[in-house]
Amino acid sequence: MDQKFTFLSKIDREPSNLIKGLQLVQASEGFVSDEAILAVAEYFNIPPVEVEGVLSFYAQFKRVKPGKYKIAVCDGTACHIKGSALVQEWMRQELGIKSGETAPDGVFSLETVACLGCCSLAPVMSINGRVYGKLDRKKMVKILKEYASK
Repeated sequence: MDQKFTFLSKIDREPSNLIKGLQLVQASEGFVSDEAILAVAEYFNIPPVEVEGVLSFYAQFKRVKPGKYKIAVCDGTACHIKGSALVQEWMRQELGIKSGETAPDGVFSLETVACLGCCSLAPVMSINGRVYGKLDRKKMVKILKEYASK
């Protein structure tokens, strides 16, 4: 097994521990790579296609390496009503990516989430956990430029 994934030895090799193993990989790497799929399949002695099946079934697993700055745009009820679809479109125009993607330069990744729990600030986004609310295009662009210049 690849030395990079030796942390899998913390759990038993039973195939019933597959999800736990994938969670360990994602916690360590930030996503589940093709390389990780092969290592996990080897560790649990199951076909890689079975690992891929579990990955595609559960939304918790990411297959794309996240950017340095992980943007989450809320699309809960309050945010949706207050224009989260516009925020998503502005993101696409500014960053050239849509939900589930990472910018080619690796700086930003974007995902849509069900709720950030900040309904009174709708529409809302977070960047690496820091929340920004009452977004309009000008405010969003300013925030993105601040992060891009770091």
